[in-house]
Amino acid sequence: MNPVLNSLRMVKKFARAAAGRELWQTEQFHAGCLTLGDEHADWTMLASPLPAGSVVYSLGVGENISFDLELIRRFGVTVHAFDPTPRAIAWIAAQDLPPEFVFHPFGVGRLDGTCPFSPPRNPQHVSHSLVQRGTPWPAIEVPVRRLTTVVRTLGHARIELLKMDIEGSEYDVIDDLLAAELPVGQLLVEFHHRWPELGLARTRQAIRRLNAAGFRIFHISPNGDEYSFLHRSLKQGASASRVANF
Repeated sequence: MNPVLNSLRMVKKFARAAAGRELWQTEQFHAGCLTLGDEHADWTMLASPLPAGSVVYSLGVGENISFDLELIRRFGVTVHAFDPTPRAIAWIAAQDLPPEFVFHPFGVGRLDGTCPFSPPRNPQHVSHSLVQRGTPWPAIEVPVRRLTTVVRTLGHARIELLKMDIEGSEYDVIDDLLAAELPVGQLLVEFHHRWPELGLARTRQAIRRLNAAGFRIFHISPNGDEYSFLHRSLKQGASASRVANF
């Protein structure tokens, strides 16, 4: 990562927080971290290896699966990826992928059924959203399932790492995850509190509820959007210097 660029991002984040347009949230404990993926599609996880046979869920992949493929290459895990975007589905179909990458062409959200999926305001971008944002382009109907339904259908007892980049639907999925007490080790999530349709209160509430359920923040990206959480069930592998505060 470019340290100068990261410093500028931190300054901008502080300015937004001072103006009431951004959270000023800090990491809740220290841990050894590992950042994987391309520069514009990277995620930060614990530096300790994922256990053999781990199941990883990657919600929202678009046209960049560098993080997912690096997890498979380094740790030999199986990654279940989910995305209902037609352009993403077509892109995935054109790739030469390892058998450990298992793609599901539907979204994960607040219900089991179909939902209107709004395209981005910039037609060059791939990311659609289940949040209705008043874009000038018509929405499409896509299949959606709740996370609890997906876990039950696939027969997974535990998700070792759950990554969410789902354009505002992360709040509904977190609600579902916590209500069902699904066993998740690491949670990597991009929050969209900057969207006026969502707002800072949604992320504050999500963090409070995750904390109450035993998740603690061990990394926040310089721009303040991507958060990495660890569940207390894995703290012994975190190499934390402040485990007492976990």
